Amino acid sequence: MAVKLLMTWDIVEGREQEYFEFVIREFVPGMQRLGIKPTEAWYTTYGRRPQILTGGMTDNLQVMQKALSTDDWQHLHDKLLEFVTNFDLKVIRATGGFQL
Repeated sequence: MAVKLLMTWDIVEGREQEYFEFVIREFVPGMQRLGIKPTEAWYTTYGRRPQILTGGMTDNLQVMQKALSTDDWQHLHDKLLEFVTNFDLKVIRATGGFQL
């Protein structure tokens, strides 16, 4: 059964350019190398919600757990935290469409 990694966060004010460069050059390619297929990225422009919601999928929970337990994931996560606050992560069963 496919699973989805959902992550939310807010970008640190004043670090937007560095953040976007990191996401495009390192974070997304790094997720792909780990076997997590990016599925979506949402940017909140209005309201009291996390600024970013993004997701990625693997074919099953075992593949996701293996990817998230690697040193490569830890490096990506730690570097992301240099640019964001209010980071949250959860793994859920993928059902298709928009999920929270």
